Amino acid sequence: MSIEFLVASAIAALTAAGIYLALRGRTFPVVLGLAMLSYAINLFLFAIGRLTVNHPPLYEKGVTDYADPLPQALVLTAIVISFAMTALAVVLSLRSFLETGTDQVDGIIEADPPHPDPEAAP
Repeated sequence: MSIEFLVASAIAALTAAGIYLALRGRTFPVVLGLAMLSYAINLFLFAIGRLTVNHPPLYEKGVTDYADPLPQALVLTAIVISFAMTALAVVLSLRSFLETGTDQVDGIIEADPPHPDPEAAP
């Protein structure tokens, strides 16, 4: 099995899990889903720069194979942005929970299921 297949499978798994969690009805899975999507995007950007091992990141005289530094710089920037986005989403979801008393994404409080009367005989 090649390394490209493993990286593509990891990207697909992170994307699928991120989309599934982002479509949930509670805020915590939505935040986790957004984080997983950002990890998948970071891995995809990193894989764009060719998966090379033991090659210099910059072009040097006499070197024929080198790693592209642009995807590495994009991934570093994306990591900072995704961390800030996750922190903002956590603060907004916490504020929403404190305001509404529920962690539902749409803010609608689910009704509690009726409790059986302990005094009633079956």
